[in-house]
Amino acid sequence: MLFRQLEYLVALSRERHFARAAQTCYVSQPALSEAIRKLEEELDVPLVRRGRKYEGLTPEGERIVVWAQRILADRDALKNEVGALRTGLSGRMRVGAVPTASGAVSLLTGPFCAAHPLVTVEVKADLQSEDILRQLQNFEIDAGVTYLHKGLSEGFQAVALYEERYVLLTTAADGLARPATATWAEAARLPLCLLTEAMQGRRVLDEVFAEVGVRPSPRVETDSVAALFAHVRTGRWASIVPRTWLHVFGVPHGMRAVPLTEPARTVPVGLVTTTREPGSVMARALTDIARRTDIAAALERLPGEPAPPA
Repeated sequence: MLFRQLEYLVALSRERHFARAAQTCYVSQPALSEAIRKLEEELDVPLVRRGRKYEGLTPEGERIVVWAQRILADRDALKNEVGALRTGLSGRMRVGAVPTASGAVSLLTGPFCAAHPLVTVEVKADLQSEDILRQLQNFEIDAGVTYLHKGLSEGFQAVALYEERYVLLTTAADGLARPATATWAEAARLPLCLLTEAMQGRRVLDEVFAEVGVRPSPRVETDSVAALFAHVRTGRWASIVPRTWLHVFGVPHGMRAVPLTEPARTVPVGLVTTTREPGSVMARALTDIARRTDIAAALERLPGEPAPPA
C-alpha cells in the first residue's frame, strides 16, 4: 500500500468525480483509477461503486477513507515534527474561520508567521461552525476560529480569544444612529441587510431578536460580512455586524457604528483544535501563539485610535 493510493482515494471522496480528483492530484484519470483499483485488490474489498459514471464509495470505501485521512495526517505530522527538530517549523498551516471571526484571524497569523518564517498559511474564511469541526475531524485543516459552544465534544479543545459584541451599522444620516446606543427592537424596525440564516452568526442574532420579542425581515441576505458593509454604504440599508470587523474597516466614511443594548449580548470566540495525539505540530504552535497573544485587547482599539499608555 502506498501513500499515493490513499491520497487518490481521499481526493475521490472529496471531489466525487474521477476527472476532478485526478486533476487535484496532478495525475491522469487512468493513473488515478488504476491506483485505486490496485488498492481494492490489496485490501480485497470494493471501494468504489462503479457504473457509467462515479456513483460514490461503498460502505467499505467510506470507512477506508477515514483511515486514509488519519494515516496521511500522521505522515504529515511526522514530517513536520522532524523538520521542526532540524530547521524549525516549515510547511503549510491551514486555518478555517467562520466569516464573522475571519477579521480577527490576522491577529494570530501575524505573530505566528513572525515566529515561524518558513511556514506558509492558508486561511479558509467562509466556513460554517459545523464545517470547521468536520474539517478538523477529517484533517483538512489544522485549527479553526469559531464560536465556542458549551457542548464542544471531547474530541476538541479550545482556547478562548475574545467575546464577540455587535453594533448597528447605519449611514450617518440615519436618525437612529445619533444616540450613543440603540436597542435590538429599534434595529429590527430598520431596512436590514443580514447574514443568511444558515450561518451561526445569523442564528445568534435571531436568538437575541426572539428574546426581546421581535422578528426582523431583512430584504437582503449574504454570507459575507464585507458585503454587509458594502450594502450599508449605498444608504438604503442598515446592518448588524460584529464589532471585531470595525478593527478591519474602522467606521467607513458616511457610516456610524452604534453599540446594541437591551440586551448587551456577547458570544465567545476561540481557537479550536483536536485533542488527538501527537496531533498537528502546526496546531500546537498556533495554540501557543493564541495563549500568549491578548486578542481581546487588540480588538478593543479601533484603527486610528491612539494606543493606550504603557
